[in-house]
Amino acid sequence: MNIDGVLKKIGEIGIVPVVRAASFEEARQAVDAICAGGISVIEITMTVPNAPAVIREVVRKYGDKVLTGAGTVLRSEQATECLDAGAEFLVSPGLSVPVIKTAQAHGKLAIPGALTPTELMMASLEGARVIKIFPCENMGGAKYIKALKAPFPGVELIPTGGVNLSNAAGYIAAGAFALGVGADLVNVAALRAGKAQEIIDAAKKLVEAVREARAAKTAAH
Repeated sequence: MNIDGVLKKIGEIGIVPVVRAASFEEARQAVDAICAGGISVIEITMTVPNAPAVIREVVRKYGDKVLTGAGTVLRSEQATECLDAGAEFLVSPGLSVPVIKTAQAHGKLAIPGALTPTELMMASLEGARVIKIFPCENMGGAKYIKALKAPFPGVELIPTGGVNLSNAAGYIAAGAFALGVGADLVNVAALRAGKAQEIIDAAKKLVEAVREARAAKTAAH
């Protein structure tokens, strides 16, 4: 899929689940639960043991039905490894120009992390079309996204860090392109207890919250 297609899909779903797990099997179960809950975008972080193998397995199993990306990509060689495994997008917690360049060389989307206006400017100058704001909730949450959107109306932002069902609507109203959601959705403890249904239900509620928030925002305009 090309960059425009990836951006369109992320924008449509509006949620990027961040999968952190202690094993290949745990990550695979988390992905299955998220997909069963109606979210067809997945970010497998490089902190998962043998993350490229997880990415390869998700791509093999779901194909084009699920947009699979890699997270916590810090270095160019990691980026190459993930892209070779089939990742359609790369996410970093901060600004790594080598990762951006590697993604661009492969015609794939890089989503660098930023927090300050200076970092946002630097990421934009490197060609980033969508930027992860992390850790967002610590910086004021939805109010911070709204403040950043004023001087950067053309840059799409994905708040991550502390984003959950209770504040999802606020982030959408503030202008978030999509929401990066980690432990509040990918509940590893529930998986280990054999309660994958909890993740499925949480995914469904989050999808509905984003849909309702977007509808309310459209109606207000």
